[in-house]
Amino acid sequence: MNPELDLRDVYAASAGRLVAQLYGMTGDFADAQDAVQEAFARALSRPAGLHGVDNPEAWLCRVAMNIARSRHRRRLLFDRIARSGRLRGSDTTPPLSPDHVALVAALQRLPRATRETVVLHHIADRPVAEVAAILGCSVETVKTRLVRGRRALAEQLGETDKENSRA
Repeated sequence: MNPELDLRDVYAASAGRLVAQLYGMTGDFADAQDAVQEAFARALSRPAGLHGVDNPEAWLCRVAMNIARSRHRRRLLFDRIARSGRLRGSDTTPPLSPDHVALVAALQRLPRATRETVVLHHIADRPVAEVAAILGCSVETVKTRLVRGRRALAEQLGETDKENSRA
C-alpha cells in the first residue's frame, strides 16, 4: 500500500462495496456492516501492516470475510443453545424487497465457498483473478465455483418464479 494513501480514502472508496459483498455472503446486513467495520478497525490498529499490501480493499475483504466466518460459527453455537430451550433466538434481518430476499435466500443455500465466489465476482464485480487471490485458490477453482453457483441459483430462482406464478 502506498504510504501516502490515507485509510480514510480507502474507507470512502470501498466500505460500501465491502458491506454489499458481505451481505450477500452472510444474509444479514447488520452482520455485514459489523464485519467490515471490524476489518477497518484492525487495519487502523496496525497501519504498518497495510504498507506491503498491493490491494488494500482485497485485504480488507479477506479480513472481513474471516470475521464473518468466525461470527457465523459462534452464531451456530448460540443457535444450538437456543434450540435446547435455554435461550430464545431472534431474527435481526431488516425487511427488504422480495427480489433481494429471494436472492439472499438462494445465495444462502449455496455451499460457503461457492457463495463467496459468486458474491465476489457477480455482486462485487471483481475479476476472476482477484477473486482467486482473495479466496486463496486457483483461477480454475473460481471458474468452476462460478459455473456451479450460477447453475444452482438459476435452478433455485427459477423454482421460486414457478411457485409464485401458481399462486
